[in-house]
Amino acid sequence: MAKARTPREAWIDAGLRTLAAGGPDAVRIEALARDLGVTKGGFYGFFADRPALLDALLDAWERRAVAEVLERVEQEGGDPLTRARRAGALTFSGELTPVDLAIRDWARRDPDVADRLRRVDGRRMDYLRAQFAGRFTDDLELEARCLLAFSAAIATGLIAADHPGHTRREVLGRATALLFSDGRGGEA
Repeated sequence: MAKARTPREAWIDAGLRTLAAGGPDAVRIEALARDLGVTKGGFYGFFADRPALLDALLDAWERRAVAEVLERVEQEGGDPLTRARRAGALTFSGELTPVDLAIRDWARRDPDVADRLRRVDGRRMDYLRAQFAGRFTDDLELEARCLLAFSAAIATGLIAADHPGHTRREVLGRATALLFSDGRGGEA
């Protein structure tokens, strides 16, 4: 009986885990095959070479971190604040954040990856703008709030500061309320 071929998605999942753990230089065909418990020959049925795999990793990250997140958020619905919070929670989840951070680091050295990251971040910011455009009519205020919210979502896992007398969850909740308040004491 012939052994079933390792699915393309398994190569991509293994590649994303490796990318998150060690950056793009760690993504090697032989190492992925070893991690998957297969020979590297099956790799070439899906990818022409390592650069093709790296492109596929970026495609998968973009699909999972933007398209799938926004589709899920829109299906679940809710008011703009609920949708924005859910999008942030899904986008910067334990599964996606390590990959996102690895790609941000990679983008510092690779202009093509930087272009991809700029596009992805642009889509994320566009979504935030859309959620709050009706609430914040001043373009500069809208842009500032979106930038601060997006920055906080990315940086939360990078900041190791303590919050004397408060939990991280309490502080993040208050920060979110401040960012999305309407300036009159109500939430957006």
